[in-house]
Parts: sequence; C-alpha cells; structure tokens
Amino acid sequence: MDLLWDGIRGAFRLLVELDREVARITALTLAVSGLATLVSLAVGVAVGSFLALTSFRGRRLVLALVNTGMGLPPVAVGLLVAVLLWRSGPLGALGLIYTPAAMVIAQAVIALPIITGFTAAALQSLNPRLRLQLLALGASRWQALWLLLREARLPLLAAVMAGFGAAISEVGASMMVGGNIEGQTRVLTTAIVLETGRGNFDVAIALSVLLLALVFAVNLVLTLVQQRRSA
Repeated sequence: MDLLWDGIRGAFRLLVELDREVARITALTLAVSGLATLVSLAVGVAVGSFLALTSFRGRRLVLALVNTGMGLPPVAVGLLVAVLLWRSGPLGALGLIYTPAAMVIAQAVIALPIITGFTAAALQSLNPRLRLQLLALGASRWQALWLLLREARLPLLAAVMAGFGAAISEVGASMMVGGNIEGQTRVLTTAIVLETGRGNFDVAIALSVLLLALVFAVNLVLTLVQQRRSA
C-alpha cells in the first residue's frame, strides 16, 4: 500500500515539477494516439456508413469480421505492421519502422474496427424511413449521409472515446513497431513497462496515474460535448 501512495505522490511531483522527459513522453503519447484516432475515425466512419446503408452479397459476413476485429490482439497487429514496415518488407522502403508514424499506423489499425462497428450500429439503429424522407425532400446522397451522421452523433462520439481509449492504452504493438526508443518513440505505456521491468514500481505507478489522468481528461471533454448536444 505504501508503494501505491508513493507512486501517487510521485505522479503529483512529476506534474508539479514539469519534468522535461515526462512532458515529452506525455506529449508524444497524446500526439500519436490522437492522430491514430483521427485516421481511424476518417476511415471508420466512411466504411461503417457504407456497411450500414448499402446492401450487397456478403455484407453480414463483413460486419461479422468488423465486430471480430474489435477484439484484435494488439501484439498480432504489431507483428503484422512490423512485417509490412520492416526493411525487407513490402513497405520497408518508406523507412517508417521504429518511428512515431509506425506507431500511429498500428494504433489506427487497432481502433479502426471499433469505430467502424460503432458507426455501422449507430446508423442501423436509426429509423430506415428517415433516409427515404431526406431523399424524397430533395437531399443528395451526400447531404442525406451528413444529416444521418448528425442524427447519430451521440453514439459516434462514444465511438471516438472507445477508439481513443483502445489506441492510447495499447502497448504491445507500439513496442514492436516503435521500439520504445528514448527521446523518439517512448510513450507512457511503453515507459510504464520499462520502469516496471527495472523494478522502479514507484515511477511506473506515477506514470500510470498520469496516463489515467490524460485519458480521463480527454474523455471528460468528449463526454461534456456529448451530453451538451444531447440536452
């Protein structure tokens, strides 16, 4: 119990002292996970909308694959991305392995099925007559899609929160494609694993508290936006 309190006190000390390395790690964590969430949001909303509003053979199978993808093992994703980006891999010429860009790709792949599945479910939950009414009133297909997304904005915000949570809490894939390099690709989750392995449990707990505080702050902002629009 003393170790836990030491970790909490250490977290507050790190915040108050504004340690440069911790600030850099925290900023990189937010940048990588935030960008990964934006990428997965752009692709996931498009794919989810297509799956929800278009009928084609095999659609249920694709939806089942998307829902299965919500539980993708991060280490499996990390292995796949690492193989693709490795110097001898198909995308090795890009030189992205062990860079923040590789971490963004891995985290985006992890968050993509979550946002896609949430988007498809949100649009499918709307009254199917609503789309027909919008088209009958003269709205184009893109205008109708935009209005449907606005109607489903509350569950879509939940999709953003779920996708961001999956991205920022991921550790296995980030270590495999980023390498946990000090000053370059070290983020809060990989730093926690490193300090735990070194036996510095107080530092690991302090970094964990910082990570939880960061996740809470982002989700608090999104929740306030969600509830304000609901009201």
